[in-house]
Amino acid sequence: MLSFLPVLVLAEMDSTLENVSHPPIGIIDPEIVDIGYSGREILQYDVSWSGGIKIGELRLEVTAIDGSEMEGRENPFEIKAFVSTKGGAVHLLYPISDVHVTKVYGPKKLPYFYEVWQEEGYNYKAHRVLTYDQEKRRIRYMKNDKLEGEYQVEGEVNNEFSSFFNSRLMDLSSAYPFVVPTFADKKRVEVAVYAKGVQKIEKTLLGDISAVKVMPVMKFKGLYDKKGDTVIWYSNDKCRVPVKINSKIAIGSLTAQLTEYENPACDIYPSAHKNNVPDTDIKGDT
Repeated sequence: MLSFLPVLVLAEMDSTLENVSHPPIGIIDPEIVDIGYSGREILQYDVSWSGGIKIGELRLEVTAIDGSEMEGRENPFEIKAFVSTKGGAVHLLYPISDVHVTKVYGPKKLPYFYEVWQEEGYNYKAHRVLTYDQEKRRIRYMKNDKLEGEYQVEGEVNNEFSSFFNSRLMDLSSAYPFVVPTFADKKRVEVAVYAKGVQKIEKTLLGDISAVKVMPVMKFKGLYDKKGDTVIWYSNDKCRVPVKINSKIAIGSLTAQLTEYENPACDIYPSAHKNNVPDTDIKGDT
């Protein structure tokens, strides 16, 4: 069950949604990109199984990278994700402590570097590194300092973390999906993202808010073996805060609820941190 902890941001979906021929590539809205990539955004979540038992925590940080001239990349940012069983009911049985780092650049916020340190259970450790040459459409994959593969793709690609952060900054008002090309399972996958209307969510860290219900269709395994439907609720405003994420799995569901939020570019919500956020109450579509 613990291997499903990261599926809350990286999830496969067996879609029963309407078929749409050739959805357009999603484009980041330039009017809100400076909020989503402010240089200092922190999102912390408690992850629970079937809405009750806490099994771990997820922390996401988006920061600006200093010395962009040295990097040779325009306006680079770093996305860090910390996945752990800290504070969870099963931490002593099977501890997880994974750290993911994605570096993105340019107006499209495409990745040029990704690495992950995995520590799972009491014996498994791994270090993986992917470098992306977006201009030449090449990806190089290293595992534990050994070359695992070099891949040629047919277009620009996100990775699983940049696709999550970038898709929330795209047009979520349309009834039709858009595509976020993502490199996963050694190939370029066109991930369809569906906005499924607006709902009222009560008792969130940010209070009672209006939220856009979004369903990504990711038909790949990625780093983790992901299964089940995933739904993300973003605040229906310029800040696009992911307040709640739910993913169905074979033995129930995983729910991530926002417990800490900080972003100086978002003037709608002050910095907030609660140790105990009550279960949110989602109302019908509006």
